[in-house]
Amino acid sequence: MKLDHNTLDWNLLRTFFIIVEERSLTRAAQRLQISQPSVSAALQRLENSLDRRLIVRASRRFEVTRHGELLYGECAQIFRGVSRIGEKLSGVEHDVTGTLRILAVTDVRYAPFDQALRQLHLRHPSVMVQIDTVSSPQAVRAISRQIAPLALCLLPQPIAGLNCEHLEREEFGIFCGVTHPLFAREGCTIEHLRDESFVSFSCYNEGGTLEPMLALGVGAGLGERIRGTSAHLAEVVRMVQAGIGIGILPLASAQRELDAGLLWRISPEGVKLGADLYLVTNPAMPLELAEVSFLSILRETIRADRHEP
Repeated sequence: MKLDHNTLDWNLLRTFFIIVEERSLTRAAQRLQISQPSVSAALQRLENSLDRRLIVRASRRFEVTRHGELLYGECAQIFRGVSRIGEKLSGVEHDVTGTLRILAVTDVRYAPFDQALRQLHLRHPSVMVQIDTVSSPQAVRAISRQIAPLALCLLPQPIAGLNCEHLEREEFGIFCGVTHPLFAREGCTIEHLRDESFVSFSCYNEGGTLEPMLALGVGAGLGERIRGTSAHLAEVVRMVQAGIGIGILPLASAQRELDAGLLWRISPEGVKLGADLYLVTNPAMPLELAEVSFLSILRETIRADRHEP
């Protein structure tokens, strides 16, 4: 099949790219700030123009076809190139410009990362920074496909073929809200929790890849009855507070609600939960100057934080 670039609608390609990134027509519509029927219609027009099925969609199923995966890879290269046009055309010597795209899991907290962002802005104020909140599986896919230069995500172990730099071990705890029967109850064991309803991140088990927090839940025998999900940590915390179920949350992120008496930490004896935060990059991906500069600054701040030479 030969395509004519003069008749190909680039807006349809962008809509398709966002749909695959979000793994949902509804979330794509929210990101594009248009209606879901408009997103569905755009996808249908693109499939008709290419005479290929790109996405299998049903109420409980979202699957990108082989043709869709190939098109997504091409779109990623196109839009990455477009985002660098300003930098390529810049005639200002020694001035770092362009857009730095960073992928990060929801509510990531890592002091050297914040310090590196401050230093980047002080040294290179012309750089535009775009931080996208994604699940760890989404981040790994994007880095593997050379769609984004770097990601901060939680992994049970390093990913083969990618540079995975361990940053820190993040502690997690099991929490419930004030209306939950286990609130303020001491001496709970894992047996008390096995039949409890659970609130989870909707990015668990996405694409067949377990998020570390789900692995922790499975390892402890929790999470069989899921009564609430969200892709955003703040909404998971909200549902736990509302008593919909218990949840495994990062201690740092839950501390404010814990101090306010809105959450209760359930501490079964012998259960210690944690997950590893990694900086993930792709050694095969050519980096732009803004990306090289930020990674250099980030590694600088990491070494200073660890008191390394």
